[in-house]
Amino acid sequence: MRDTRPVLIIEISPADDPLGSELLALQKAAYAVEAEIIQDDRIPPLHESLADLRAQPLLWLGAVDEDGRLAGAVAWEETDDEVDVNRLIVHPGALRRGIGRALVKEVLARAGTRRVVVSTGRGNTPARTLYERLGFALRGEVEVIPGLWIADYALPTS
Repeated sequence: MRDTRPVLIIEISPADDPLGSELLALQKAAYAVEAEIIQDDRIPPLHESLADLRAQPLLWLGAVDEDGRLAGAVAWEETDDEVDVNRLIVHPGALRRGIGRALVKEVLARAGTRRVVVSTGRGNTPARTLYERLGFALRGEVEVIPGLWIADYALPTS
């Protein structure tokens, strides 16, 4: 049976201490799982420092579990026309609880009528399945560096 304990979704910032360090550790743990899935550890956020993370022009939401721990987070960039989901991270111990889905749905709600796009590792079946179940359509696959492929998705606008 899937664990569906509730989480609280809040606005967060990597500039806050000690949250920035906690967010960086979560990001590294989550991207280590993706690196294992796609058999490639050249995922740029996997190698970011705290200063690198804080320098990104991203908006963040965090999912806080019942114990007050950061169980997941989502970051995006936005313009007047588009929302680009830059990263979705879930603690490896909190996978399959609907946290990623809840975070993406909150970004979608905030996006309003703007176009929403997201990319993930081509071989990351769990992430691709999540996005497809939320209605995203595959736009294509791109080799971003030799041997590292990503799948680009967009949510069709009505």
